[in-house]
Amino acid sequence: MIEPKLPKGFRDSLPNQEIKRKFFEQKLENTFESYGFVPIDTPILEYTEVLLGKGGGETDKQIFHFTDNGGREVALRFDLTVPLARFVSAHRSEIELPFKRYHIAKVFRGEKPQKGRYREFVQCDFDIVGVDNAQSDAEILSMMISSMQVLDVGGFRIHVSNRALLNDFLSTLGIQHKSSDVLRAIDKLAKIGIDNVKAELAESGVSENQADLILSFINPVSEDYIEVLNHLVSLIGKETEGAVRMRQIWNILKNEGVQDFLLFDPSITRGLDYYTGVVYETLLDSNPQIGSVCSGGRYNNLTGLYSKENLPGVGSCVGIDRLIAAQEEIDSTIYPSVDVVIFACSDVSPEDAASYGRSLRKLGIRCDAFLGERKIRDQYDYAQSKGAGFAILSLWGDKADLKNLATREITTSIGADEAARLIRK
Repeated sequence: MIEPKLPKGFRDSLPNQEIKRKFFEQKLENTFESYGFVPIDTPILEYTEVLLGKGGGETDKQIFHFTDNGGREVALRFDLTVPLARFVSAHRSEIELPFKRYHIAKVFRGEKPQKGRYREFVQCDFDIVGVDNAQSDAEILSMMISSMQVLDVGGFRIHVSNRALLNDFLSTLGIQHKSSDVLRAIDKLAKIGIDNVKAELAESGVSENQADLILSFINPVSEDYIEVLNHLVSLIGKETEGAVRMRQIWNILKNEGVQDFLLFDPSITRGLDYYTGVVYETLLDSNPQIGSVCSGGRYNNLTGLYSKENLPGVGSCVGIDRLIAAQEEIDSTIYPSVDVVIFACSDVSPEDAASYGRSLRKLGIRCDAFLGERKIRDQYDYAQSKGAGFAILSLWGDKADLKNLATREITTSIGADEAARLIRK
C-alpha cells in the first residue's frame, strides 16, 4: 500500500474549505467587474527565463523549476504579475488600453511553510496596465477597500507608501545606487528586526550613520496621512513627484469617503524589484500577525523585459487562503452548499424526488436529493453537513412537506413555487 501523503507545504481542500473559497472568489469577481475589470488566464508553467527575468533576490530561490522532457527549462509561476507582463506583451494588438484585468489562480513558491501560508496557494490579482497617474493608483486602492468590505473581514487598514520617496531620500544621502539592496532589507524589518536590517545594510556598503537615517525616515511619526507625508518631504528637502502623487491619491480617496482606511507607513517597500512607485499592504485589526492579506503596488518597467513598448501598470493581490485562515480562527460558520435536501423516506419516491428537485432548481434553489437508504438521523446529519436550511420530508407528485431545520416548523402540502418562496425568505 502507498501512503496517501502530500509533499511538505501542500494540502488538500475539503468541501467546506473549498465552498468558502468559491464564496470569496464570487464576491471578489462581482466587485472587480463592478469597476469594469475583465478576467484572463495564463498557464501554470512558463519558461524559466520569463519568470526569472525580474524576480530578484529571494524570489529566484523560491521558484520551482526543472527541465522538461524536451530539454527546456521551465518553472511554475510564483505570482500572477510577471505572467501578466508576458501576456500583455504577447497580446498587445488584441487588447485596448488601459487594460483592466483580474486573475484568480494557483501559484507556487518554495518558501518555508507556516500558518496560513503554503507552497501552493491561490492568488487573486487585479491590475490596470497602460496608464500612469494618481487616478489609476487610487482606483486600485478603492477596489482593495471595496474587496475587504464585501468579504466582511472586520476592521482593516491599508499601509501605503511610495518607493519613489525613499529613493529620493537615498539620493540626498548619495547612495541611490544601492536602492535595491536597501529596499529588500527594509522589507524584512517586521520579520528580522532593526539589528538584522542594519547588518544587511552594512553588508551592502551602507554606513551606520546612513542606516540610522534610513530607519528614521521609514519610522511613521503619526497616524495622520498628510502629517507623515509632510514630514517625509521635509527630510527630502523638496516636494518631489512622488509626494505630489501621494497627495493626489489621498484627495481622490478622501472624496470617496474612504480615506480612513489608509495609513501612511514609510516602512512598506515590498520585496520584489519590479515595484517602482506606490506600494501597499493590508493588515487585519483582529489578526495582524497573519500578515498582509491584500498587497501590491505600481510597476512601470515590467513589460520592457518582453516588448519594446514599455507599458506602466499598477495592481494588487488578495490573499484568499490567508483570509480564510484568519476567518476560521474567529468564525466556524459552515457556508451552505445547498438550500434544501430531499430526504429518502417511505413517503418520497425516487421519481417524485427527481421531478420536484428539478422544479426547485429551475426556480434558482440549490436542491440535493439524498441517495440511498439511511436512518432519518443520518440524513439530518447529512443536511447539516451541507449547511442546508430546509428538508423535504414527504413528497407526492408536485406537493411536499417542507421543514425549516432551524425553527423545526413544517409547512405541508406545498408546490415548488411556494417552497422556493419560503426558502428564499
